[in-house]
Amino acid sequence: MFRTKMKTTCPGRVTARERTVLQRSLVVGVAIIFVGCNFGPSAVRQPAIDASRAGKEALALYDSNHDGVISGDELEHAPAIKAALPRLDTNGDGGVSADEVAARVKAWKAMESGMTSVRMHFTLDGQPLVGAKVTLEPEPFLGTEIKVATGTTTQFGDVSPTIAKEDRPAPNLPGGANFGLYKVRVSKAVNGKETIPARYNIETTLGQEVSYDDPGMKSNNITFALKQGG
Repeated sequence: MFRTKMKTTCPGRVTARERTVLQRSLVVGVAIIFVGCNFGPSAVRQPAIDASRAGKEALALYDSNHDGVISGDELEHAPAIKAALPRLDTNGDGGVSADEVAARVKAWKAMESGMTSVRMHFTLDGQPLVGAKVTLEPEPFLGTEIKVATGTTTQFGDVSPTIAKEDRPAPNLPGGANFGLYKVRVSKAVNGKETIPARYNIETTLGQEVSYDDPGMKSNNITFALKQGG
């Protein structure tokens, strides 16, 4: 009786069964730490973007009157920049300079994430757009490491575009998109014929910024209301 009591109450002695449980717990704990450090979101390498070059190339691409800012009608040809104007236009002049593009790139880098989930919702003439292919096409001035993300809308019109496995930092990582500026293209072919107006695909006027401080992403409510008519 005395020995049994000592085994169950003495803090300095551990039974064989307790030792086995403890060892197993340590193994599991180490495994969790290893997984968290090596396979969690913080381990996803951020795409390399040359901020200064991105700013200069953005103006070379869209600043048609060469006044040093992308503004006015020029924004109609740069839907991704137009969509992000409230965060890009830090001096409030209604346009975007090379320095402002560079500053935005640095802001994404400061968020320290390689990829993030993007949930989007599409309607066509007020009804959920079902079975449409949605493509997030990165602006070319961001460089080659920002990858295209695609997805197909559900019966509710929802979609979470994702980078193809072969383009992710590691194929086993969950899907998502890189931070950046994107043209949004929406396409749905029926019997070989495109059913979505060109202004939403080959001549798209749709743009989206993927960033934690984008209002649509913050509220998990990025919505595009498409119309067949003008």
